[in-house]
Amino acid sequence: MQNDLVSVIMPTFDSGLKLADSIDSILNQTYRNLELIITDDDSTDAETLDILKQYCERDERVSALFLEENKGPGYSRDRSIERARGRYIAFCDSDDKWFPEKLERQIAFMEEQQCALSFTSYILIDNDDRETGIVIAPPSMSFRQLKLDNQIGCLTAIYDSKLLGRKYFMPFIRKRQDWGLFLTILRDTGKKAYSLQEPLAYYRDTKGSVSSNKLGLIKYNIRIYEKVLGYSHLKAVLYFYFLFTPAHIRKLMKKYWDSFLYVHDKGPFAYLHKH
Repeated sequence: MQNDLVSVIMPTFDSGLKLADSIDSILNQTYRNLELIITDDDSTDAETLDILKQYCERDERVSALFLEENKGPGYSRDRSIERARGRYIAFCDSDDKWFPEKLERQIAFMEEQQCALSFTSYILIDNDDRETGIVIAPPSMSFRQLKLDNQIGCLTAIYDSKLLGRKYFMPFIRKRQDWGLFLTILRDTGKKAYSLQEPLAYYRDTKGSVSSNKLGLIKYNIRIYEKVLGYSHLKAVLYFYFLFTPAHIRKLMKKYWDSFLYVHDKGPFAYLHKH
């Protein structure tokens, strides 16, 4: 298992102090055979650029490409996937973190299950690293289920380019590109994605106002149906309002309930909660 290279894909943009923690969580994996491929999306802060240059000099497993124009995280991830040499393609954003054993456990799971796309549960944290909740992954996701709403956390996703026969890229959409990627993989293979339901990553849940984010994402959700699935604009709008929206509400309610149990030391993963 340790002979298969894992390419970890990370976009950066004005990431600041959290970037070093994210990089360290990848380089300190118990699974050692990895490369961290970073594409910086034209950062304007010197701190991000300095951190990237330091890690590239310090560890030969880290490489960074610096874009001269901001084009969004999907474009940055694709530029990293292009340079990836590994059988496995994994994703982590520049303010999220992994458990030390994430890759070791997830790659072993993928080999055992012979699945081409896997994901895990993850813990929500704030800017001070306080645990605020949890997202428990469903056991599996089919293409039909994934069309209703994305339930694969990008920071936990890994796909096997050998089983798939090639590398897959994200659609050139400013947001929701990860959902588009996973839909394409499941559509093309006709198979399911499978999860380890134990949490193996930390998602920093402070990325802007929740209400403004949800409203702003409407057009991108509809765009996924149009660009990735080839729906007409009318069909995409109807699908979004009558199928996606109810499924998304159910997902949010489950997230809030699971998080409530988690922070109150109840539920299946309450033992992980640190006071």
